[in-house]
Amino acid sequence: MSNSGFSGRDAVIVAARRTAVGIGKPERGVFSGVHPVDLSTHPIRAVLADTGVDPALVDDVLWGCVSQVGEQSFNVGRNAALAAGLPEHVPGMTIDRQCGSSQQAIQSAAAAIIAGHADIVVAGGVEVMSRVPMFSSVGSVNGIEQDPYGPLMHERFPDLGNQGVGAELIARKWGLTRTQLDEFSVRSHQKAAAATAAGLFADEIVPVTTAAGVVTTDQGIRADSTVERLATLPAPFLEGGVVTAGSASQISDGAAAVLMMMSARAAELGLAPIARVHSVAVVGSDPILMLTGPIPATAKVLARAGLGLADIGAFEVNEAFAPVVLAWLAETGADPDLVNPRGGAIALGHPLGGSGARLTTTLLHHMRQNGIRYGLQTMCEGGGMANATVYELL
Repeated sequence: MSNSGFSGRDAVIVAARRTAVGIGKPERGVFSGVHPVDLSTHPIRAVLADTGVDPALVDDVLWGCVSQVGEQSFNVGRNAALAAGLPEHVPGMTIDRQCGSSQQAIQSAAAAIIAGHADIVVAGGVEVMSRVPMFSSVGSVNGIEQDPYGPLMHERFPDLGNQGVGAELIARKWGLTRTQLDEFSVRSHQKAAAATAAGLFADEIVPVTTAAGVVTTDQGIRADSTVERLATLPAPFLEGGVVTAGSASQISDGAAAVLMMMSARAAELGLAPIARVHSVAVVGSDPILMLTGPIPATAKVLARAGLGLADIGAFEVNEAFAPVVLAWLAETGADPDLVNPRGGAIALGHPLGGSGARLTTTLLHHMRQNGIRYGLQTMCEGGGMANATVYELL
């Protein structure tokens, strides 16, 4: 998947849709009454309905999800495919690359299509954190504490912390101040609010009917956010720290899906692709800092694509924490005005396993509406990893 010219076996995306993103807290979130399998069905059905593709033609469903426990266990991808009404012969698989799970689902689907293992694939992901909170899979079972790392991992990395601590360490390493983080966070809300008011998300969000009504708008956007208000929030991760809930991504509920196929198949079906998956990369990074992976991932995918930073007209860099994006900007030298132009996870939310496909969906719609040839998406991931993808508008 590199800069080798367009061919009939290119992996192309013909439709991309997402749900709105809800606040991931019981009794507060608009999707807190919706089972993750059921929420997944909405973007899956939408990408098929948008294109008129016969669901029987789908070769596989690749679905990202991080907390694969409880309602998100037992292969949520397969369950979502069946719940969405796809024929029984269409299989499904659930992928965990932490926050990059659904971006990895898209990359894996592209690889399968290019290799000739599949012609048509639905890829995406889900997370309903109001019903399956983070760390639901960690606890005591039969009196044994369920440590996800194990003794040998702790022996190699004795200082393993959480992502909030990683964000604080990044802020220290790059000399980022509390004010810089808060200003970045406020801009995220402002951009998301402006995009919503201008109707820019209308083409990508599929309405979801809930007991409380039809949901078409991202719930976490705070148009009235100010630096002064964020300055009052505590910094819980390290004493004297600078990272707060206001400069971190929101705990969220949401799902997103793309419909992918080889370009020759799209031509046979009379479909005009939105974009092709031009190049992909995935890297490992320091599991202590944990969140710096987008920096080397961006360099790797650009080298693989044969492109320079100046060739990219739009970037989606997941706002897990404000320091992640600010450090990435400092290292890459990218134009801040091209990064997360419609806001990011600080405003829109971060439904873990669904976020990669949400970023893809937002990026592709932005590229199409503005005639941008190349877009780049990257996101940090738990355990110290990052995916990066370059899309080319068609």
